[in-house]
Amino acid sequence: MNVSFLEPVFAAAGPLATVCADVTHTTENADTELDLRVRAIAEELSGKGAPEPVVDAVRGRLLEGNEGGEVGTLRGRALIVDSTGSVVLDQPLVDAPAREIADWAPQPDVLPVLRQLAGRVPHVVVLIDRVGADITFANLPERDDEQASVEGDTLHIRKFQGGGWAHHRYQHNTENLWIHNVDGVAKQIDAMVRRHSVRFVLVAGDVRARQILTDRAGSWSHLIVSMDEGGRAAGASREPVDTREAELVAEHEAREIAETVEKVQAAAAHGLSVTGRDRVVEALRKGQVETLVLADDPDDETLLVGGSPLELGVKQQDMEALGTDGTAVPADRAFVQAAVAGSSGVVVVPQAAMPDQVPVAAVLRYTDDSTSSGQ
Repeated sequence: MNVSFLEPVFAAAGPLATVCADVTHTTENADTELDLRVRAIAEELSGKGAPEPVVDAVRGRLLEGNEGGEVGTLRGRALIVDSTGSVVLDQPLVDAPAREIADWAPQPDVLPVLRQLAGRVPHVVVLIDRVGADITFANLPERDDEQASVEGDTLHIRKFQGGGWAHHRYQHNTENLWIHNVDGVAKQIDAMVRRHSVRFVLVAGDVRARQILTDRAGSWSHLIVSMDEGGRAAGASREPVDTREAELVAEHEAREIAETVEKVQAAAAHGLSVTGRDRVVEALRKGQVETLVLADDPDDETLLVGGSPLELGVKQQDMEALGTDGTAVPADRAFVQAAVAGSSGVVVVPQAAMPDQVPVAAVLRYTDDSTSSGQ
């Protein structure tokens, strides 16, 4: 994952509040339930020493779900607020967090946020009929979702039910009109696919329109996943589409995890990956890390961090060699901050999937004579 969207977080004045909250708003008593959850989070932050402007900022954002609108449809939400009360990160989560977090610390607790972020798998969702389509590109966290509606022509949109020569002419004209309308949809999707690394295109709606779109898709036809439920008609439920979308995202995430672990293991044969805390620290200091791979269940280890995020050390002698003093920081937080500073990608994987179950590994951009190998 590209984690450049975290740059404002690490540039913010600490301490910072990190919150992963359940903001589900689907029951009859949703307003009251959200009020109670937010009150508990606010009390926990206050108890940990967060000042009132910070607590107020968290409270205000989380209670937006009681005001309706799109935020009222979220199930999970992540916030990071700096010491002045400025919100430096506000992201939806893929679901209500399994464990809510209300942290107040010198460094943000971003690992729980990264493993639950929505939009980690770029994709397109299309609700189509024979007139046009509603298209959403679900983007990566650093960018907003992109939405578009395509409206075609409606003349003779229903096939003529008469007979004789007029029947055939109207049938032909109507089919051509459907194709013309779907062509406009295909062009819009094609532009999205060309601009972004789209993993799949989920298409729901009219069966004939879906068929025509698949035929007109060209180079991205292999990305199409078609479904019968859901659609564009008034009153059509979006829930089946959302459910299928979430399933596909989960499948792609699982595949990415497996491919990342395989890449670490394959790159090791050429000296282009390292595992274990000491060797990853060394690679980060030297700007070698292309992708940082972190276990989703961090241990209690700390690292020493100097005047910049890439001044990393495991022991005090490391900091002395760098000519700086070090502050002890939880290892997972120091690793992510260094990855952001070094323009490295970050992938969070289950602990059990890590090679030899080490807490951290890295795929390297390059190697040199001093690069350590193995663990």
